[in-house]
Amino acid sequence: MKIAPLLAAVLLAVPHIATAQAPIDSHVHLWNGEKSIADYEAQVKAAGLTVAAFGGMWFGGPNQALAGNPDDIRARNDALLALAAKHPTMVPIATAHPYDGAAALDELQRVAGLGVKLLKIQPHTQKFDPADPRVLALVRRAGDLGIAVVIDNANIVPGGDSEKLFNLALGAPKTKFVFAHMGGLNFRFWNILKMARTAEGLFGNNIYFDISATVTLVADAPIEEEFIWTMRNVGIDRILIGSDHPQFSLKQTLDALDRLDITPAEKAKIRYENARDLMGLKP
Repeated sequence: MKIAPLLAAVLLAVPHIATAQAPIDSHVHLWNGEKSIADYEAQVKAAGLTVAAFGGMWFGGPNQALAGNPDDIRARNDALLALAAKHPTMVPIATAHPYDGAAALDELQRVAGLGVKLLKIQPHTQKFDPADPRVLALVRRAGDLGIAVVIDNANIVPGGDSEKLFNLALGAPKTKFVFAHMGGLNFRFWNILKMARTAEGLFGNNIYFDISATVTLVADAPIEEEFIWTMRNVGIDRILIGSDHPQFSLKQTLDALDRLDITPAEKAKIRYENARDLMGLKP
C-alpha cells in the first residue's frame, strides 16, 4: 500500500466534509485499531451526531509506545496512516518516544513526509520527564517540520505537570502545542498565560488546549465560572473540543460544552473553528 498518496487524498477530502460545520473531535483513542473506529462511529451515529473530522491516535490503554522499540512505533504509525486512508474523516495523530533519541527524530521526519500534522506524546504512559532535554529536542524538531505536539495535561501525578509543560512551550516557541484536558482540576494554573503575554519576548502564544474529560466534570459544577474565566484568559481561540473516546463520548462532551455559560460564537470556535485552523483544514 502506498501510504503517502492515500493520506494526501484523505487530507484533501476532509475539508469538503467540514463545510457542514459539524464538530471536530480532536481526541480519539484507537486502542483497537479498526474496531475502535467502528465503535466510535457507531456511538456518534447513535447519538444523532456527525463529525467534520476526528483526530485518531493509536496508543494509550494497552499500547504504550514505550522507549527502546522504535521499529514497533514505526509499524504502528504505518498502521494508523493506513486507517486514515480508509476513513476520510480521520486525521492521523502519530507518536514517537523522546528517549529514542535520533530514532525518534528520524521517525518524526518520516511521518512528516507522509503528511502527518499532529504528534501525540504522553509523559505518564510513555514514562518520560517533560523536562528532559530529549523531549525539548523532539518538540523543537516537530515545530521545524510544521507538526503540532499534543501532550497529556491532566495533572494526575503528584506535583502535576503544568509547570514543566509551560517551560517546554517557552523553550520551543516555534512549535504549536495542544495540552490535553487543560490541566484537569488544576486548570487554574493556566491563567498565568494572561500575564505571560504581557512580558515582551517571553511567550510565543503557541499553546492550545483541548478540554476533553475536564469539561464533563466542570459543567454545572461550583467551579464552572472559574473554568470559563480560565478559558477566556488562555483565549477562546486556543481551545478545542475532544471526547477522549472511549473513556467519554462525544455526546457527553458536547452536552457539557452546551451547558457552559458562554456565547454561541465562543462555542462555535471550540466545537469546530479552532481545530479547523490548527489542523489546516479548509472551511
